Amino acid sequence: MTIGGWIIMILSVGGVSAFFGWALTMVLTRKSDPKDRLHSTLDRTPDSD
Repeated sequence: MTIGGWIIMILSVGGVSAFFGWALTMVLTRKSDPKDRLHSTLDRTPDSD
């Protein structure tokens, strides 16, 4: 593989890995009110009436 191919591959794999790590960190460390995350199928939206 050429040098250009290696650079593109490293940037692609590194970018996807960085995004995955960032997303995983956000999911595991985010502190929010549990009431904000719990939803029911019985919830009604304003436009459903």
